[in-house]
Amino acid sequence: MSATVKRYGKVIGVRAEKLDEYKRLHAAVWPGVSAMISAGGIRNFTIFLRKLPDGKHYLFMYFEYVGDDYETDMKKMAADPETQRWWKLTDPCQEPLPDRTAGEWWADMEEVCHNP
Repeated sequence: MSATVKRYGKVIGVRAEKLDEYKRLHAAVWPGVSAMISAGGIRNFTIFLRKLPDGKHYLFMYFEYVGDDYETDMKKMAADPETQRWWKLTDPCQEPLPDRTAGEWWADMEEVCHNP
């Protein structure tokens, strides 16, 4: 693991009719999914929920990456069968932003300030 920490923030919509299901799933994240997140060099993984004035619910993800090769670690996570099964349950709950970058599911957010 690298001594360098890179912070990530991401955002995605959550479908109102799937909100309870999404919260239920995340109240008991599967141990294998949590282990894969940690093995991928991710620390302080957090998802926040907020209903904004447009009336829609949004999920805001924050995590710190402490590995040496982000792209490779994310590909390993995406190839993990248990993670794939998890995403088959969580992805239908989510609504990607229309202006996200091509190929993104969760849209990246710009880090504007960090106070260590």
